[in-house]
Amino acid sequence: MRNPLEDGFGQARAVADAVLFEGYVLYPYRASSAKNRLRWQFGVLVPPAWAATGGEHAVQRTEVLLEPRAGDRLHAELRFLHVRRRTVERLGSDGRYTEVAELELPDRVLVPWDEGHEERVLIHAPFDELTEPQAAARVVKFDLPPGTEHEPVTDSEGRTVGRLVRHRERLSGELRPLVEELPGPYRVLRLTVGVHNTTDADVADRTEALAHSMIGTHLLLGVPGGRFLSMTDPPEWARPAVAECHNDHTWPVLAGPPGAEEIMLSSPIVLEDHPALADESPGPLYDATEIDEILSLRTAALTEREKREARGTDARAAEVVDLVDSMPEAVRERLHGAIRGLREVTGEPGPGALAPAGPVPAAAGASSGAADPYPAPAERDFSATATGLTLPDGPGHPWWDPAQDPAAGEEVPAAVVIDGRTVRAGSRVLLTPGTRRSDAQDEFLLGRRATVEAVVGDLDGETHLAVVVDDDPGTDLRRAQGRFLYFRPDEVAPLEEETP
Repeated sequence: MRNPLEDGFGQARAVADAVLFEGYVLYPYRASSAKNRLRWQFGVLVPPAWAATGGEHAVQRTEVLLEPRAGDRLHAELRFLHVRRRTVERLGSDGRYTEVAELELPDRVLVPWDEGHEERVLIHAPFDELTEPQAAARVVKFDLPPGTEHEPVTDSEGRTVGRLVRHRERLSGELRPLVEELPGPYRVLRLTVGVHNTTDADVADRTEALAHSMIGTHLLLGVPGGRFLSMTDPPEWARPAVAECHNDHTWPVLAGPPGAEEIMLSSPIVLEDHPALADESPGPLYDATEIDEILSLRTAALTEREKREARGTDARAAEVVDLVDSMPEAVRERLHGAIRGLREVTGEPGPGALAPAGPVPAAAGASSGAADPYPAPAERDFSATATGLTLPDGPGHPWWDPAQDPAAGEEVPAAVVIDGRTVRAGSRVLLTPGTRRSDAQDEFLLGRRATVEAVVGDLDGETHLAVVVDDDPGTDLRRAQGRFLYFRPDEVAPLEEETP
């Protein structure tokens, strides 16, 4: 007999894997790529000692509401990656192993790499054991000891030519569940689950800290016979209680098929309720929510040497290369797009007409109290996830710089004049985005001070300022990756001071 909860957990895991392995190995799937040297960015819980100095977090907190109804117990599953540092050794004629930068084989080129090993921690407990003071006894502690593993490497004739050595560091943590019943006419429980990295490790930098960290950390929560309340679109009577829930470094959403309410996924990135992978997606591609079609075509265009290096970088990268190489043409064509639904457009301005320029319409599902005279066009869902940007093989540059692209045509000026003042790389500006082109992120940055990193142009001849925002804890990471925020000259105002 099928278990509905396990079926729902399985669907949630498939979505969560897009989170768990988010940015795990980026196209072109080779360790030598610059962007693959800056990994592990989502759901990272570091040791407390590094959290105190490194600006990252050691605790993740999920707080949600549920109606137990016929349910009387919680099923929880904590999932994360534990780093295993892999080195490569060659077997010499004297029978001794020597560490090398690469070991070349006919089908792959093996190189050092940080692998992510999936770990799970489970809780199955009745609600009455998760209330105060019994909850203290239900804290789940786990300790993953350090260790070293060896895997022999053989050639095409089966002879041992080297070995892979995998080192893992100690990682310990706690899962702290708590249930409280809220006052009111409805029986509603507030479920809080804290995930704590408790590793006692004295680390000098982030590289060392990652070896003791929980990566891609997320929770699956299930209440058979019960009902979780949506945290993004709750019933009207529950909105005040939902507003009081406190979630740190996580975003809980209903999981499973539409209409299911027994399962919740607490994710380190923002998702919508009941997220699902596109049916057309041929398999996991691991490249930070990039479009499947683009990744498949780019991977197919890799040289044989590049494919051998990708296969030797990581087992998952090897699976991607094999997947693309063996993909039937009919499957490849499906990646070009899919129409999820159609609806007839009636009334003015006429069927198929485009909406006029102006304010962005309300999000899908939102109600303004009146019929929308300009319904949104049918959506085209290209993949399971959103698009991303590709970086050059070198830090400190915008993701595309026409000044370094000979096909870009007109030369981009090194500076631009704004309000009578010259603004160039290093200049200080005040962000003043208007309503003409702004999105939600721009509105959040209104009035913030920033530093210009570069003056760049696009293929339409427009000039843009690449900036980093003051007091942004990710500034160093943005600079290293070359991922900046972009504003037009009329969306900033020059400042007098030259340093933040």
